[in-house]
Amino acid sequence: MSIGRLIGDRLCWRTLLGTLALLCALELHAAAQPERIAIATAHPAATVAGQETLALGGNAFDAAVAISAALAVVEPYGSGLGGGGFFLLREAGEPATYRFIDARERAPLAAHTDLYKVDGRVQKQLSLDGALAAAIPGLPAALVELAERFGRLPLRDSLAPAIRLARSGVSIDRIYRERAGWRIEAMRNDAETARLFLANGEIPEEFALLRQPELAATLEQLGSKGHQGFYAGAVAEKLVSAVQAAGGIWSQKDLTDYRVVERQPLRVRLSGGRELISAPAPSAGGIAIAQSLLMLQQLPWQKADSVQRSHLIVETLRRAYRDRGLLGDPDFVSNPTRQMLAPDYLKQLASSIDPRRATPSDSLAPSKAWQEGDHTTHFTVLDTEGNAVAATLSVNLPFGAAFTVAGTGVLLNNEMDDFAADVQGANAYGLSGSQANSIAAGKRPLSSMSPSFIESREDFASFGTPGGSRIPSMVLLAMLEYLEKQPIERWPSVDRYHHQFRPDLIEHEPNTFNAAEISALEALGHQLKSTGRQYGNQQVLLWHKQSGKVEAASDPRGLGTALVTPVKPL
Repeated sequence: MSIGRLIGDRLCWRTLLGTLALLCALELHAAAQPERIAIATAHPAATVAGQETLALGGNAFDAAVAISAALAVVEPYGSGLGGGGFFLLREAGEPATYRFIDARERAPLAAHTDLYKVDGRVQKQLSLDGALAAAIPGLPAALVELAERFGRLPLRDSLAPAIRLARSGVSIDRIYRERAGWRIEAMRNDAETARLFLANGEIPEEFALLRQPELAATLEQLGSKGHQGFYAGAVAEKLVSAVQAAGGIWSQKDLTDYRVVERQPLRVRLSGGRELISAPAPSAGGIAIAQSLLMLQQLPWQKADSVQRSHLIVETLRRAYRDRGLLGDPDFVSNPTRQMLAPDYLKQLASSIDPRRATPSDSLAPSKAWQEGDHTTHFTVLDTEGNAVAATLSVNLPFGAAFTVAGTGVLLNNEMDDFAADVQGANAYGLSGSQANSIAAGKRPLSSMSPSFIESREDFASFGTPGGSRIPSMVLLAMLEYLEKQPIERWPSVDRYHHQFRPDLIEHEPNTFNAAEISALEALGHQLKSTGRQYGNQQVLLWHKQSGKVEAASDPRGLGTALVTPVKPL
C-alpha cells in the first residue's frame, strides 16, 4: 500500500470519526436539557404557584420567589416574611454556576450576650415567645434578590399567586392544627396572632378558611417597591413600633441595614465523579453531611447488613455532630472548614470507628450540646434550561415567636433562640463549644438547614428537608438511597434515625427498626429512643442528563406534592 493511500485512508477515518464524535456531542448536548420542569414543595398550593410562574415565562428563580411567598401564606407555622432561610442556586451553563444566598435572620444591633439573662441566669422563655425573641427577617430581601438578579419576571408577577392565596384564603389542614396545638398558649398571649391564626382562642377546625388580607397588602408593597417596600416606609415603621412597644429591641437601622449575603457554596468531591454542593456556614449542616459522606466512603456501608450499616452511619454522624460547636457566622468567627474536611482528619475519624462496638460520646473530645427549632419548610425546583433552586426556610418554632405585627400580617420568627445564650463550656480545640454561636449585634445564628445538590456528568439531584438538628441526618439518609440507585420515591420516604453526639443515643421513627435490630444495636452498645412520631418533610428531584428525563418526589409524611410536567404557557 502506498504512503499516499495510507495517509488518505487515515484522513478518511479521522474525518469519519470526527464527524461521529461531533454528532454524538450534538446529540448529548441536545439531550442535556431537562425535558420537563420539576417542582417538589411541602404544600400543593405552593407547587401550583411555582408551576404558574414558570408557565408565565419565568425561570426556576422566579418560581422560587413564587413558591417561597406561597409557603409564607399557607404554612405560617413553618416560614414567612417574618423569617429567613438559605437558597442554593444552580445557574445553567457549561459549566454550571452555583450560588448560595444566605437570607438568615440577623440579631438586632442592640443585642448582646446577656440579652436573655435575668439575675445572672438565662430565661429561656424570653428567646422563645414575644418580640424580644425575634431576629431581623431575611426572606423579603431574598425574594427581591432572586427576582432582580436572577429572575425574568417582575417581582410583583411572581408574588401574585401568594397575594391571591392570602386574600382568598386557604384551608386549615391537619398539620396546621397539629403545630398550632404545640404553640397555642403563646399564640393566645398575642392578640393579633390569636385574631389571625386562632378561632376564638382555639385551634381552627380542619377545612376552615384562613384569610390574611394584611399580609396580602404587605406582599403588594414588596412587589411594587422591592426592598424599600418591607425594610423602609410604612411597613417598616409598623414593624419597629410594634416590636419596641412589646419589649423588643429592633430599630429602623436594623431593617435599613439588612442585606442577604452571597456566600461560596460548600463544594466537595465525592467518589464516582460526583460532587456535593451544599450549605456553608452559618449552616452547620452542609459540613456535617460532607464529613459523613467522606467518612462513609472509607467504610463498607454498602456491603453491610442492616444493623452494621446503621451502626456505621450512626458512628459517622456522631463524629460529624461533635464538630459543629466550632462553627458560627463567618462574618464574626473564623470557621475551620478546611481542617474539618481535610483527608487526613477524616481518615483518622473513620479509622476510629469500631465495627463491633459503639463509641461512647464521652470518650471523644467534648462539644457543647446544641439544638434548634425543627419546624421549617423546604422546596426544590428545576426548569427546562437546567436552572435549579433548593431552599430551606424557617421561622424557627411553629408560628415563630407567636407575635404578629398588626396591620402587616407579618408573623415574626424566634430565631434568636438559635444562638447560644450561655457560652460556658469548652471543647478540645480550646474554643468554647457555643462561643462561636454566641449572641452579638448583627450576627446570624448557626443553623442546620442544608439545601444540597449532588451533580455528576450523568445526573443532577437535589435534596433538603425541615427538621432542625435532624436535618443533616435526614439528608444523608436520602443521599445514600440515591447513591445506591434506589427509586426516587424511596429517598424522602426512607425510615429515619439520628445521632447528634449529645445526647448519646439513636433517636428513630417508631417503625425504623424491628425488635431483632434494636437488640443487635443495643448489643453493640447503642442506646435507642423512639421519637414516637415521624419527622421531617423532604422534597427531592433528579435529572438524568443523558436522556433529559426528570423525576421528583415529596415526603409522604407531609401534605406536599411533586410535579413533573411540560411547561404550558398560560
